[in-house]
Amino acid sequence: MAKVEQKSPIIEEIKANFDGAKSVVLVDYLGLTVEQDTNLRRATRSENVIYKVYKNTYIKRAIEGTEFADLAQDLEGPTAVAISKEDATAPARVMAQFAKKADKLELKSGVVEGTYYDKNGIAVIAEIPSREELLSRLVGSLQSPITNLARVIKQVAEQKDGGVAAEA
Repeated sequence: MAKVEQKSPIIEEIKANFDGAKSVVLVDYLGLTVEQDTNLRRATRSENVIYKVYKNTYIKRAIEGTEFADLAQDLEGPTAVAISKEDATAPARVMAQFAKKADKLELKSGVVEGTYYDKNGIAVIAEIPSREELLSRLVGSLQSPITNLARVIKQVAEQKDGGVAAEA
């Protein structure tokens, strides 16, 4: 089997993983222990993030002409890819949280919803809460005034009932 025939399925796998992705983050994983790598993979799976290590040349070929083409400039040295098709901030968030525990893991760059971000930009995106967390905050802030209004109405009703009962 020729080398091109061996590479082609891997490049197609990379293209399939990138297809429809909301965000992709590149990280340098050199120096992680096996235990740390296992924990990182577990953390990415829990957030529905695809975490893979591919050869840089394969990634370059797979992203040519796509919205992820800007990542090619950061494909030097050992590189792992974190991909999410659901939550745009999940790969950056998971990688940044893990990098706090494992100083060997370094963010390189990423593309979030079609926009390229360097190392610093990805670090900022990592601070954005997940969509579910933002929605729960919104519901909580909307629910608070309604709850307070309901309490006031209930107190007014209790006072009126109490006043009527006292007169009788």
